Amino acid sequence: MDFTKELNSLIVEDKVPTIEGILKLRDGLARKLKPKQLPSLISIFAKADRKQKEYLKKILKTKPNRTLSGVSPVAVMTMPSNCPPQAMCTFCPGGLKSQFGDTPKSYTGNEPASMRARRNLYDPYLQVFNRLEHYVLLNQDISKCDVIVMGGTFTAFAKQYQENFVKYIFKAMNDFSGMFFKNDELDYEKFSNFFELDKEFRDEERLKKIIRKVSSLKGKCGLKEEQKRNEKSNCRVIGLTIETRPDCVDIKIGNFMLDLGATRIELGIQSMDDEVLKYFRRGHGTRESVAAIKLLRNLGFKLNFHYMIFYNTKKELDNMKKLFSDENYRPDMLKIYPCMIFPGTELHEEFKKGNYKEVTTEQAAEMISEFIRHVERYSRIMRIQRDIPPKLAEGGVDRSNLRQYVDELCKKKGIESRDIRAREIGRNEKIIDDNIYVDEYNASKGKEFFISIGKDPLMGFVRLRFPSESLREEITNNSGIIRELHVYSSALKVGSKGDSYQHKGCGKRLMEKAEEICRENGKNKLLVISGVGVKEYYRKLGYKDDGVYVSKSLN
Repeated sequence: MDFTKELNSLIVEDKVPTIEGILKLRDGLARKLKPKQLPSLISIFAKADRKQKEYLKKILKTKPNRTLSGVSPVAVMTMPSNCPPQAMCTFCPGGLKSQFGDTPKSYTGNEPASMRARRNLYDPYLQVFNRLEHYVLLNQDISKCDVIVMGGTFTAFAKQYQENFVKYIFKAMNDFSGMFFKNDELDYEKFSNFFELDKEFRDEERLKKIIRKVSSLKGKCGLKEEQKRNEKSNCRVIGLTIETRPDCVDIKIGNFMLDLGATRIELGIQSMDDEVLKYFRRGHGTRESVAAIKLLRNLGFKLNFHYMIFYNTKKELDNMKKLFSDENYRPDMLKIYPCMIFPGTELHEEFKKGNYKEVTTEQAAEMISEFIRHVERYSRIMRIQRDIPPKLAEGGVDRSNLRQYVDELCKKKGIESRDIRAREIGRNEKIIDDNIYVDEYNASKGKEFFISIGKDPLMGFVRLRFPSESLREEITNNSGIIRELHVYSSALKVGSKGDSYQHKGCGKRLMEKAEEICRENGKNKLLVISGVGVKEYYRKLGYKDDGVYVSKSLN
């Protein structure tokens, strides 16, 4: 008897209503039938027949937090490498010939994204196909994908490698769409046959065969051609994120990232203290950070800072507060990483000698909770803690759920976060306020407008910037630039209506308000740094292609 098929029959027969109920039924049946291995949710769905799949689709949408923001994230990792020679960070694990083997720099190879990348030979085409396959089996929509390129300093790779890597991301999205969608609907039978879902999902031979089949589809392609295809694909890249360092950014690199289709930059500033940066041998100072932030903002990129907590001191907390009080910084998004001590690093040797004192879980939570008091409404705390198993560290945070710990501490202390994540409409059920609000602030010598629908809950927002200087011919002295438009809710297919706030005209209202602010300030042109897969949306609002951007005349 096939355990998973028997389980699927019982799920439908008993009308099990929740994921928790499915797992409880699975565990109970396992005690009776004693299978060699318990099937995952993906395996359960894969083995279901058509009738069972229709039932499971209603309840088997796992990990809802991933798509609350309206898009499905796709992480793709570059090949193992070391950082540029000036970057000798004493705390950083991984890289070539590291304690953990050959891994992408700053990763141990034990993170979920690292393991998926290694399984797929660090090939962007294979990684994207694999991620989309999983999303389909998790019953998550894949029409709008937010791609993040991980694995160290992307802009330090050879230019040809960067272009090849990105173009095969686009090609994988397009080929997956072309193979498995017909009239905008997924052909599940064709999908199931290709991925051989009648076999055990985690079977090694099946996985190897799928890799060979997908690899045979790659062929040759061109970046611009694949970007154009993606504009009308069923798997659109609505955003592309690249990770880099402040000292690996200049105008040429910025322009190249625009050509690749990048819309967001994750920038490892790590500290606002030059002494700290020097001690940990970062290879850059705050001057490079400030310059990179300004340049990237003026090109229209969204900015997500990586910031590390190295010490449990008042000075460290005061520096963190300056992220928002100092107009040279003021991040759109922020990842906070308390320093962890990994074997094989120079910092580990210093730690063993007693020359460095770790920041414990309790200390990190206390500092982050106090910092949250100062986070502005226009910023989003994307992550608290690296996605590395704490058991691999020799010191530092020893809990994998630090964010939950911080949230509990904030609640105990009466600290209410104002950041975007805490106010997204998908995360709470407070009374809806659909008024438009405008927060105006200075950043990197320019003027920023955070235009939002609703305060708490937040239904959507636009980031409008008046650049401090014109770095490209598309950006005139009388231009405004939209760095981000985001409307919140669970991901819906492109073109579908539904009850999602993404389809109640919120985006159009926000854009009209941005245009109004531009006119009031004497601007006659509004540009948008648009993800490749969103350009069609802006064209419907009257925007036209303008170099790497889309723009609209406001005369």
